[in-house]
Amino acid sequence: MADDTLLIRPARPEDLGAITAIYGHAVATGTASFELDPPDETEMRRRFDALSASGHPYLAALRADRLVGYAYAGPYRPRPAYRATVEDSIYLSPSAQGQGVGLALLKHLVGAAEAAGFRQMVAVIGDSGHRASIRLHERLGFRLVGTLENVGWKHGRWLDSVLMQRGLGPAADAPPAR
Repeated sequence: MADDTLLIRPARPEDLGAITAIYGHAVATGTASFELDPPDETEMRRRFDALSASGHPYLAALRADRLVGYAYAGPYRPRPAYRATVEDSIYLSPSAQGQGVGLALLKHLVGAAEAAGFRQMVAVIGDSGHRASIRLHERLGFRLVGTLENVGWKHGRWLDSVLMQRGLGPAADAPPAR
Protein backbone atom coordinates (compact mmCIF):
# COMPACT_ATOMS: atom_id res chain seq x y z
CA MET A 1 0.00 0.00 0.00
CA ALA A 2 1.34 3.47 -0.86
CA ASP A 3 2.34 5.69 2.03
CA ASP A 4 -0.57 8.10 1.49
CA THR A 5 -3.22 5.41 1.00
CA LEU A 6 -5.62 5.04 3.90
CA LEU A 7 -7.07 1.60 4.58
CA ILE A 8 -10.14 1.21 6.80
CA ARG A 9 -10.78 -2.35 7.94
CA PRO A 10 -12.27 -4.19 10.92
CA ALA A 11 -9.98 -3.94 13.93
CA ARG A 12 -8.14 -7.10 14.95
CA PRO A 13 -6.76 -8.29 18.28
CA GLU A 14 -3.23 -7.62 17.04
CA ASP A 15 -4.17 -3.91 16.67
CA LEU A 16 -4.77 -3.52 20.39
CA GLY A 17 -1.24 -2.38 21.26
CA ALA A 18 -1.51 0.59 18.89
CA ILE A 19 -5.14 1.23 19.88
CA THR A 20 -4.16 1.27 23.55
CA ALA A 21 -1.36 3.76 22.84
CA ILE A 22 -3.63 6.09 20.84
CA TYR A 23 -6.34 6.00 23.48
CA GLY A 24 -3.86 6.36 26.32
CA HIS A 25 -2.49 9.55 24.76
CA ALA A 26 -6.03 10.90 24.31
CA VAL A 27 -6.93 10.16 27.93
CA ALA A 28 -3.71 11.61 29.34
CA THR A 29 -3.59 14.80 27.27
CA GLY A 30 -7.06 15.56 25.98
CA THR A 31 -10.70 15.95 26.85
CA ALA A 32 -12.36 13.76 24.22
CA SER A 33 -12.61 11.02 26.85
CA PHE A 34 -13.68 11.70 30.40
CA GLU A 35 -11.59 8.79 31.67
CA LEU A 36 -8.85 10.07 33.96
CA ASP A 37 -6.38 7.17 33.84
CA PRO A 38 -5.45 5.41 30.60
CA PRO A 39 -6.52 1.76 30.65
CA ASP A 40 -3.92 -0.92 29.96
CA GLU A 41 -3.97 -3.29 27.00
CA THR A 42 -5.70 -6.02 29.02
CA GLU A 43 -8.64 -3.69 29.71
CA MET A 44 -8.71 -2.50 26.10
CA ARG A 45 -8.82 -6.16 24.99
CA ARG A 46 -11.74 -6.80 27.34
CA ARG A 47 -13.62 -3.85 25.81
CA PHE A 48 -12.76 -4.92 22.25
CA ASP A 49 -13.89 -8.49 22.92
CA ALA A 50 -17.19 -7.33 24.44
CA LEU A 51 -17.99 -5.08 21.47
CA SER A 52 -16.97 -7.71 18.93
CA ALA A 53 -19.01 -10.43 20.64
CA SER A 54 -22.13 -8.25 20.63
CA GLY A 55 -21.91 -7.37 16.91
CA HIS A 56 -20.83 -3.74 17.34
CA PRO A 57 -18.56 -2.41 14.58
CA TYR A 58 -14.92 -1.71 15.55
CA LEU A 59 -12.68 -0.31 12.80
CA ALA A 60 -9.00 0.46 12.33
CA ALA A 61 -7.42 3.04 10.00
CA LEU A 62 -3.99 2.20 8.60
CA ARG A 63 -1.56 4.24 6.55
CA ALA A 64 1.63 2.59 5.33
CA ASP A 65 0.70 -0.47 7.41
CA ARG A 66 0.71 1.65 10.58
CA LEU A 67 -2.46 2.00 12.66
CA VAL A 68 -3.22 5.75 12.80
CA GLY A 69 -6.74 5.70 14.23
CA TYR A 70 -9.70 3.62 15.22
CA ALA A 71 -13.43 3.95 15.73
CA TYR A 72 -16.21 1.88 17.15
CA ALA A 73 -19.95 2.00 17.71
CA GLY A 74 -20.75 0.85 21.22
CA PRO A 75 -24.00 0.60 23.12
CA TYR A 76 -25.49 4.02 23.85
CA ARG A 77 -26.99 2.80 27.14
CA PRO A 78 -27.13 -0.69 28.68
CA ARG A 79 -30.91 -1.07 29.01
CA PRO A 80 -32.61 -3.22 26.35
CA ALA A 81 -34.85 -0.46 24.99
CA TYR A 82 -31.70 1.29 23.67
CA ARG A 83 -30.44 -1.79 21.79
CA ALA A 84 -30.84 -0.22 18.34
CA THR A 85 -28.93 2.95 19.29
CA VAL A 86 -25.15 3.19 19.30
CA GLU A 87 -22.63 5.78 20.41
CA ASP A 88 -19.66 6.44 18.15
CA SER A 89 -16.08 6.84 19.37
CA ILE A 90 -13.19 7.96 17.17
CA TYR A 91 -9.56 8.35 18.23
CA LEU A 92 -6.59 9.31 16.07
CA SER A 93 -2.86 9.36 16.61
CA PRO A 94 -1.66 12.97 16.87
CA SER A 95 0.19 12.59 13.55
CA ALA A 96 -3.07 11.68 11.73
CA GLN A 97 -5.22 14.55 12.95
CA GLY A 98 -6.47 17.04 10.36
CA GLN A 99 -5.83 14.68 7.43
CA GLY A 100 -9.31 13.28 6.79
CA VAL A 101 -8.73 10.08 8.77
CA GLY A 102 -11.55 10.87 11.21
CA LEU A 103 -13.96 11.56 8.34
CA ALA A 104 -13.06 8.29 6.61
CA LEU A 105 -13.44 6.34 9.84
CA LEU A 106 -16.80 7.90 10.68
CA LYS A 107 -18.16 7.31 7.14
CA HIS A 108 -17.20 3.64 7.36
CA LEU A 109 -18.53 3.36 10.90
CA VAL A 110 -21.93 4.78 9.92
CA GLY A 111 -22.11 2.27 7.06
CA ALA A 112 -21.07 -0.63 9.27
CA ALA A 113 -23.61 0.33 11.95
CA GLU A 114 -26.37 0.55 9.33
CA ALA A 115 -25.38 -2.85 7.91
CA ALA A 116 -25.48 -4.32 11.42
CA GLY A 117 -29.09 -3.13 11.81
CA PHE A 118 -28.60 -0.26 14.22
CA ARG A 119 -31.09 2.60 13.87
CA GLN A 120 -29.63 5.68 15.57
CA MET A 121 -26.10 6.90 16.23
CA VAL A 122 -25.29 9.33 19.02
CA ALA A 123 -22.08 11.30 19.40
CA VAL A 124 -21.15 12.35 22.92
CA ILE A 125 -18.39 14.87 22.30
CA GLY A 126 -16.24 15.64 25.31
CA ASP A 127 -16.24 19.43 25.62
CA SER A 128 -17.94 22.08 23.52
CA GLY A 129 -14.48 23.35 22.59
CA HIS A 130 -13.92 20.35 20.29
CA ARG A 131 -14.96 22.28 17.17
CA ALA A 132 -13.20 19.85 14.82
CA SER A 133 -15.18 16.88 16.18
CA ILE A 134 -18.43 18.83 16.07
CA ARG A 135 -17.79 19.88 12.44
CA LEU A 136 -16.82 16.32 11.52
CA HIS A 137 -20.13 14.99 12.81
CA GLU A 138 -22.09 17.81 11.12
CA ARG A 139 -20.48 16.89 7.78
CA LEU A 140 -21.98 13.41 8.09
CA GLY A 141 -25.50 14.50 8.95
CA PHE A 142 -25.39 14.58 12.73
CA ARG A 143 -27.43 17.34 14.30
CA LEU A 144 -26.93 19.01 17.64
CA VAL A 145 -29.48 17.72 20.14
CA GLY A 146 -28.10 19.25 23.30
CA THR A 147 -25.21 20.35 25.46
CA LEU A 148 -24.73 19.21 29.02
CA GLU A 149 -22.79 22.04 30.62
CA ASN A 150 -19.99 21.57 33.13
CA VAL A 151 -20.62 17.85 33.71
CA GLY A 152 -17.04 16.58 33.74
CA TRP A 153 -13.97 17.72 35.69
CA LYS A 154 -10.66 17.01 33.98
CA HIS A 155 -7.32 18.74 33.64
CA GLY A 156 -8.33 21.34 36.20
CA ARG A 157 -11.49 22.55 34.53
CA TRP A 158 -15.17 21.79 33.99
CA LEU A 159 -16.10 20.28 30.62
CA ASP A 160 -19.32 20.13 28.65
CA SER A 161 -20.69 17.13 26.77
CA VAL A 162 -22.08 17.94 23.35
CA LEU A 163 -24.76 15.52 22.15
CA MET A 164 -25.29 14.98 18.42
CA GLN A 165 -27.45 12.41 16.66
CA ARG A 166 -28.24 10.97 13.23
CA GLY A 167 -30.53 8.28 11.95
CA LEU A 168 -29.13 5.14 10.40
CA GLY A 169 -30.75 3.52 7.41
CA PRO A 170 -34.05 4.36 5.78
CA ALA A 171 -36.52 3.02 8.37
CA ALA A 172 -36.67 5.70 11.04
CA ASP A 173 -39.97 4.51 12.46
CA ALA A 174 -39.53 0.75 12.06
CA PRO A 175 -39.19 -1.43 15.16
CA PRO A 176 -35.62 -2.57 15.88
CA ALA A 177 -34.33 -5.61 14.04
CA ARG A 178 -31.90 -6.41 16.84
